[in-house]
Amino acid sequence: MCGIVAYVGNRRVAPLLIEGLKRLEYRGYDSAGLAVVNGDGIQVMRSVGRVSVLEQQLAEHGIDDGNGHFAGTLGIAHTRWATHGAPTEVNAHPHTGRTACGHTLAVVHNGIIENYAALRTYLQGQGHEFTSETDTEVLSKLIAQLYEGDLKAAVQAALREVSGAYAIAAICGNEPHTVICARKGSPLIIGIGDRSYIVASDASAIVAHTTQVITLDDYQVARLCAGPVDKKDPVGGPWAEEFQTTTIDNIPVSQQVRALEFDLQKIELGGYSHYMLKEIMEQPDALRNCLRGRLDPRENRVVLGGLDRFTRELVRAKRYVFTAQGTAFHAGLIGQYLIEDMAKIPARCEYASEFRYRNPIIEDDTVIVAVSQSGETADTLAALAEAKDRGALALGVVNVVGSSIARETDVGTYLHVGPEIGVASTKAFVGQVAVMTLMALFLGKRRYMSAQLVSDYLAELEQIPRHIARVLEQSDHIRTCVDRYVDRDNWLFLGRWYNYPVALEGALKLKEISYIHAEGMPAAEMKHGPIALIDEGMPVVFVATRGSQYDKVMSNIEEVRARGGRVIAVATEGDTDISRYADSVFEIPPVSDALAPLLTVIPLQLVAYHAAVLRGLDVDKPRNLAKSVTVE
Repeated sequence: MCGIVAYVGNRRVAPLLIEGLKRLEYRGYDSAGLAVVNGDGIQVMRSVGRVSVLEQQLAEHGIDDGNGHFAGTLGIAHTRWATHGAPTEVNAHPHTGRTACGHTLAVVHNGIIENYAALRTYLQGQGHEFTSETDTEVLSKLIAQLYEGDLKAAVQAALREVSGAYAIAAICGNEPHTVICARKGSPLIIGIGDRSYIVASDASAIVAHTTQVITLDDYQVARLCAGPVDKKDPVGGPWAEEFQTTTIDNIPVSQQVRALEFDLQKIELGGYSHYMLKEIMEQPDALRNCLRGRLDPRENRVVLGGLDRFTRELVRAKRYVFTAQGTAFHAGLIGQYLIEDMAKIPARCEYASEFRYRNPIIEDDTVIVAVSQSGETADTLAALAEAKDRGALALGVVNVVGSSIARETDVGTYLHVGPEIGVASTKAFVGQVAVMTLMALFLGKRRYMSAQLVSDYLAELEQIPRHIARVLEQSDHIRTCVDRYVDRDNWLFLGRWYNYPVALEGALKLKEISYIHAEGMPAAEMKHGPIALIDEGMPVVFVATRGSQYDKVMSNIEEVRARGGRVIAVATEGDTDISRYADSVFEIPPVSDALAPLLTVIPLQLVAYHAAVLRGLDVDKPRNLAKSVTVE
């Protein structure tokens, strides 16, 4: 959830760290800070609020002239999303510790140290004084307590004493060309540059400087050194670099350098006012990229190379369990319907946060499907590990190449929709639904689906990107409609079958970025209590496309109208009946029930976006939210 950037090399570090923090802003945070090693030791600066506040404070200390307190080529930086302690300057990272021999060290940390209270009591008994409420300060003081001249050894010793999740970067004034980093359960990658190393919790902070990276695995520690050999000639003289990776028990680990699949241009706004709007409008191209090479109409088949090694096990599976959180959970619900509908295999979707704690029953021939945009969602990773321990075959549906879920699953497939910066997920949801549709067709053809039915679905899928583009043309119309209701603080989103998860997703989007209370539910459930909420003028959004559930949904619309609610309908083009019952209508081209979510979700994304803009809110940085939730 938080962001880490660290650098050691031959460049002035403070501007580079600020640049990296800005590229991590989309992840969500409430404070920021950095620490730089200069000739006088470690200099720390922290602030509450945006990175721009920290940047302004640094400018007052000469960040731009290469002199002053923050001159140096080694440093660490952090954006914090508050867990232990309020978002205050004293709780912001980095946190420091003082060693017995008088050296200062600094630490930045993502994750949660679960036994921090016991460690804090121990360290207070050793004479350490604490100024913050954070678990990270406990970690910095513990490393300082264990420091005996070797920062890497001290970090290893400290991590053997802690329980919980962490990604850390640490520096020490006594080792002016060294940064130590480690991870367990929270992402961390190392970029290899020209006479330098750059560490980050997210590829977006690295891609401007190098495309050669190493991904740390759990319980691994890396020592990165880069600096002049001759202190008398630090600029023109010989240069030394060292990269060393071990476990926390100091067992050497070999690492493979891989190319970073990340396009810097794709994380720039490119003329759009917000990343969310950019990513909504990118969805036709994003879906084309997702489907490219995976549809083979000539041979009437789906090509999913990532599944080839386990085709036999996947086809013969007796049960599929989708596990996810948030938007990915809604996509997983659609995956459940698809697998049962097309492949005739029992399936269910469960919140990952609940799955591991209720002693789940994993029978033989069960496939666990972990769904996540980032591939780093802590709850989903924990559920995945639990299911694997109980014998399930693990399948991953993720967007980020090389992410933790991608590495921990037995088999899987990437979304290939490109980087998603907006906190409120849009194109990743469409990519997840598309990939799970392909999976269901892949399995269905090998079980019960006729060749003609598969052919029909493939032909329809090829047209979906073009259909999405047509739906997006209604953006101005949607904005006008939303303007009528944006002052209402309670909305309902209703749908049936495949469009029930879409209703859930529409409600979530509205809550996330406009702070309007919204509930999504099956349309039939409304009569069993929630209908009491409907009063004069309440906005009720129906996903009411022509399909097998159309007549039932129309009856639900009548029930809302009879109580004074305002009906906003997502309907099929050419449906003249619904216009007589709805106050506002957003149209989608006609498609099969199973493919409808790929289109019906688009107007709901635009509803949420325009509601937030009309309310004057920061669409890309919604309060209290983070892009990647890497703590349980």
